[in-house]
Amino acid sequence: MALLFLNRLRSVSIASNHTHFARRSHGQVAWIQFDFGYCSGAAAQPVSEESGVDGMVLGKMDASNAGNGTRVSFKSSLSEIELAKFAAIAETWWDAEGPFKPLHALNPARIAFIRSTLCEHFRKDPDSPRPFEGLKFVDVGCGGGILSEPLARMGATVTGVDAVEKNVTIALLHAESDPATSTIEYCCTTAEKLVEEQRQFDAVIALEVIEHVADPAEFCKSLAALTVPNGATLISTINRSMRAYATAIVAAEYILRWLPKGTHDWLKFLTPEELALILNCASISVKEMAGFVYNPLTGRWALSDDIGVNFIVFGTKRDE
Repeated sequence: MALLFLNRLRSVSIASNHTHFARRSHGQVAWIQFDFGYCSGAAAQPVSEESGVDGMVLGKMDASNAGNGTRVSFKSSLSEIELAKFAAIAETWWDAEGPFKPLHALNPARIAFIRSTLCEHFRKDPDSPRPFEGLKFVDVGCGGGILSEPLARMGATVTGVDAVEKNVTIALLHAESDPATSTIEYCCTTAEKLVEEQRQFDAVIALEVIEHVADPAEFCKSLAALTVPNGATLISTINRSMRAYATAIVAAEYILRWLPKGTHDWLKFLTPEELALILNCASISVKEMAGFVYNPLTGRWALSDDIGVNFIVFGTKRDE
């Protein structure tokens, strides 16, 4: 898989800006070179007019006032269909055997990658129980808070945002039961609203979100706007591969019924190359990438160099 990915990267004939990133493989770091240059709107076209993000989506930026000294605003493109889909199962967020069972199972591997990359980037002690003390994180499309809470327990000042009011209500109620998580700031809002409010964070995290948005390029621009210079951006999603279609849609939604039917649209998935290019055009330099693999015997997910289905990306914002 790693060799295939390298060959695919080499086949991309885009010259100019030079970027590279690493992939973790069984504790080793393999550096991959990727050439970027063409970063116009054609680099990543909107997949469709509908969108949804575990509650949040981002629309197009209104640049009518850009360059004249006024604040740029963002137009939301929330999909009522997607919002209703996630609102219908909002009360099951903390049911480890419910519709969000796959996310609960995936969470330890996601957190392991986040802890490793952010401790290295921010020069924090990975052995500390609260390594993120003094850092501000935002969890975009936070849902019921299953990621926000572990981040808060690791010392981060966490803001969780979601456009589904039921999700935010569930997150608030659950967080209040533990003093370590009661400090989380949950908001029923969108990322573009945070941009308009000129909010910025040391780390911007959007896991299993981008595959639900109308325009991935604009979504990444908003994430970049929320990230401080030299801050971190992390995104996890599903590769647009036939193996992903077979496992993440056919198996997960129709055979095993881990997820409600229609949760994912294969055409909205991004390949690792596409996501890396989109992020580069948004001033985010991809530094590391890893895959997640599922062991059906143990029921657990683990980090891997196999990015054929689920994968996660860590990047830093360039100070331009």
